Amino acid sequence: MYPIARSLLFKMDAEQAHHFTLKSLKTLHKLGLLPIAGNQGKTTELMGLTLPNPVGLAAGLDKNGEYIDALGALGFGFIEIGTVTPKPQPGNPQPRLFRVPQHQGIINRMGFNNHGIDAMIRNIEASRYQGILGINIGKNAVTPIENAADDYLICLEKAYAHADYITVNISSPNTKNLRALQGGDELSALLEALKNKQAHLHAAHGRYVPLAVKIAPDLDETQIADIAHVVKAVEMDGIIATNTTIDKSALRNDPLANEQGGLSGLPVREKSNQVLQQLAAHIDGKLPIIGVGGIIDGQDAAEKIRLGANAVQIYSGLIYQGPALIQSCIKAIR
Repeated sequence: MYPIARSLLFKMDAEQAHHFTLKSLKTLHKLGLLPIAGNQGKTTELMGLTLPNPVGLAAGLDKNGEYIDALGALGFGFIEIGTVTPKPQPGNPQPRLFRVPQHQGIINRMGFNNHGIDAMIRNIEASRYQGILGINIGKNAVTPIENAADDYLICLEKAYAHADYITVNISSPNTKNLRALQGGDELSALLEALKNKQAHLHAAHGRYVPLAVKIAPDLDETQIADIAHVVKAVEMDGIIATNTTIDKSALRNDPLANEQGGLSGLPVREKSNQVLQQLAAHIDGKLPIIGVGGIIDGQDAAEKIRLGANAVQIYSGLIYQGPALIQSCIKAIR
C-alpha cells in the first residue's frame, strides 16, 4: 500500500506531507485501525537498556512527542523524539524541507522548530507508550554559543524523569555555530557539565538515565579521534553517528544541490559509514554506538552493525520505503 500513499504524499509540499502523515497515523492508531507490528528481533543491550530489537526511530520525525503512541506501534525497538529546546521556537523560514527523489535524499533546514521542553513533557505524560524512549536536546537559536551549556542543562534536568536515555545534539547544521561544540575543548567542557548534572539527577531521582552525544558526518579522522578521546574521558554512555551532511556533492547536478541545510537519506550513507567505521576503531568497544544515516533497506542496517554499531536508527528511509523498512532492518540484523 505504501507506494500508492507515497505517490500521493509526494504531490504535496514536503513539510505539509510530513504533518499529514503523522496526524493520519495518530488518527488510525486512536481508531484501532493501525496494524500493531511485532517487536520480534534480536534483543539488544544498549547503554544499560534492554531493547526488544536494535532498530530505532531517529530524532526529527516527532519533534514534540505528539505521536509517540502511534509510532510505537510500528515495531521500533526504541524511539527518539526531539530535538527539543528550553523555549519554543519557530525554526527557520519555510520552505525548509525538500525531497530529492532521484537520489532518495532529504534536505532540511528546519532549525530546531519545536514547542519547547515543557510542552514535550506534557505530551509524554499523556502517552501510553511503554517502550524505550530517548529525548534529543538542543539549544535555542537566540542563545549565544558561549552559553549553550545552560540550554542543554535546562533540558537535561526537565527531561531526566521522562526519558530512558537523553541525546545531546551538537551536530545539526541548521543552528548557527552549533557544530563548533564538537571541538575538543568545547566538547569536553559541555559534556563534563552534563555528566556532573547527570550525577546529581541520578542521586535525586534514584534512577540512572544514560547520556549519548550525536555527531556529524562531516568530520575528518583527527576530529573523530578527538571526539572519541573526549567521550571516553568524560565517560559518556553512548554516541550516535551520524547527523545530516552539509556536503551536497553526491547530488551532482540536481537543482536542489544548491539548497542550504542538512542532507540525509541514501546520499549520506557512505560518509556516515566512514565516520562510523573510524569512530568504532577509536572507541574500541568502550561505549556503544548507534549507527544512523542512509539506511534504505535491511542490508544497510546490517552493514552498520558490521562496521561497529550496536544498534541503528532510521528516518529518511521511511519517507521512501514506508514502515516495511522497520521489519526489513530487524530481519537483516537478526
